Amino acid sequence: MDPVIIVGAGPVGLTLALALARQEVPCVVLDEGPDKDEQRLARTVVLREDTAALVERLTGLPLTDAGFRWAGWRSMRRKQVMREIDFAARASDTDSPDFEADAHGPGGEAHGAVSGTQAFGGGAHGSRSGAQRSGGSARDPKGSAQSLKSAGLGPTADAQDSEGADVPAPLHLAQHALTGALREAIIHERLIKVAVGSRLDSIEQESSGVTAHTRGPNGTWWRGSYLVGCDGPRSTVRKLQDIRFPGRTAVERYAVAALRTELPWPGQALLHRMPPWRTSGPASGEVTARPLADDVWRLDWLLPPGKDLVTPDLLVARIRETLAGWNAGSTPPYELLDTGVHTIHHRLARRWRAGRVFLAGDAAHLLGALGTQGLDEGLRDADNLAWKLALAWHHGPHEALLDSYQAERRAVVAARLRAADQALPLLRGGGGLRSYVPGSARGHDALLTDGHLGRGPLGAPGAYVDSPLAPAHTESETPVDTAPGAPVVDVRVTAEDGSFVQLRERLGRGVLLVVLIAPGTGVWARKHWVTAGIMPRLAAAVTALPHRAELLVAESYPGAAAHTVLLVRPDGHLVTALSGVRPADLYTAAETALGGPATAEAETEAEAETAASTS
Repeated sequence: MDPVIIVGAGPVGLTLALALARQEVPCVVLDEGPDKDEQRLARTVVLREDTAALVERLTGLPLTDAGFRWAGWRSMRRKQVMREIDFAARASDTDSPDFEADAHGPGGEAHGAVSGTQAFGGGAHGSRSGAQRSGGSARDPKGSAQSLKSAGLGPTADAQDSEGADVPAPLHLAQHALTGALREAIIHERLIKVAVGSRLDSIEQESSGVTAHTRGPNGTWWRGSYLVGCDGPRSTVRKLQDIRFPGRTAVERYAVAALRTELPWPGQALLHRMPPWRTSGPASGEVTARPLADDVWRLDWLLPPGKDLVTPDLLVARIRETLAGWNAGSTPPYELLDTGVHTIHHRLARRWRAGRVFLAGDAAHLLGALGTQGLDEGLRDADNLAWKLALAWHHGPHEALLDSYQAERRAVVAARLRAADQALPLLRGGGGLRSYVPGSARGHDALLTDGHLGRGPLGAPGAYVDSPLAPAHTESETPVDTAPGAPVVDVRVTAEDGSFVQLRERLGRGVLLVVLIAPGTGVWARKHWVTAGIMPRLAAAVTALPHRAELLVAESYPGAAAHTVLLVRPDGHLVTALSGVRPADLYTAAETALGGPATAEAETEAEAETAASTS
């Protein structure tokens, strides 16, 4: 059978290629560029816990070696600390001394316009060499209380967030570091071919496949089973398929600077609203500082609406004023490394599928206001689509399953955009009576914190609540803390070979996961309980499922009673939770999660194509 054609070699396209290869699906990546990414510290990404785990699983590399996890989060309004969250307990064993980059600023993947990107020399304006720095301060989670007090920015009594212990620290790294890790993994993957210098200019579809033509040094015709456009906001694939891309332009604009310096809160990310010091040029109602390894910080200043030019002199003045405001009026030494202007757009493609052609990542959606992350959603697109394409590639086209990609992912992104559009007038509306409502400042702070930390409607991973792959309710269903359609909790499980692994490590292999909750199994060797109690009956039910499945055992799961059976999709979303061994209900739920019964025609077509490709 022909490979899957992926257009675009950014993080989403490369992630999709690796995810397909892990499921034994060959693919061709059409890369318009030169197979090399520009190293930019002002172009960075932030990954949540689930997307960081996805990339680590596919690359086999610990991303903490290439990035930095925040020690904490601090939000301020004028001189008052509104909220403080400590990630130090989670981050202490994952921080890396290696130099890398931080979050992609306010908008996730750098899908907006980036201009004014000249790197100003660090020799002037108070720069200093690395030898003059004090090392390791970025990993001190406590910060400098004395510096805060002297700057008049001391914390309030109720600033500590009680949810901090349960909030995973986001991982920040330069986009070129992420792309480099994905490219390195692809080098060793026999099922992936990357064609550099290949610019798409036409697509032809028929019932049995798709043909794409590229121009340039490697201009040629490419034959594929499916084609996925991961080619960014100006997607050629989307335009060739005549898919509309409505939305809002320039929702937010930020001036960006990456610099090496020391701040009074080492290792902690900061959101400062309405800073109390005077500024040159247009007022900035919000500035964000995100830490990197090696005392590097990324600073983002919210710009007023309009298209005012951000000049080098204005940006340097803004840097000096901000650093002085945080350091009791004295600008500390700093080294300016990179600059830019980041423009955020909100757009959503009308369709994400046109026959055998799909859209993913920035080709399908643009978002990023209020601290939300566009790249996170793009990686979740790839994770959702990969196992469905793999099943169709191996077993023949299953229209209901392939259609579910758009139904699930577009609904989640649309809800995220809706939440941001509803919050924007409250947070960016500019005063009015609502600014005098008691508690409004704290409510606004909570919204922004959710966006930046990946929580709530603005930031939490989406649940496929109304998915066409959701089984009908049965009496055997039992409630757990994870709702059907939501991502499962990463608990420790016992695999079929008796080894202890994390549940997320078993994802992405194209198989369903059946997890039995059996307290006490962790203290006994598997041989003592694998043939006891309900295990033989459950093992037989798993073997009889309509698709390959792996049986795992966990001692506990949040909200689950003993002998609860969880059915989990290959992308880690819960299908259903059943009370005990219910073979018929388990089979029905698995069949529904795969898009319903496969047609005989599809199976015959898949077998014929497989035979033809091996002959």
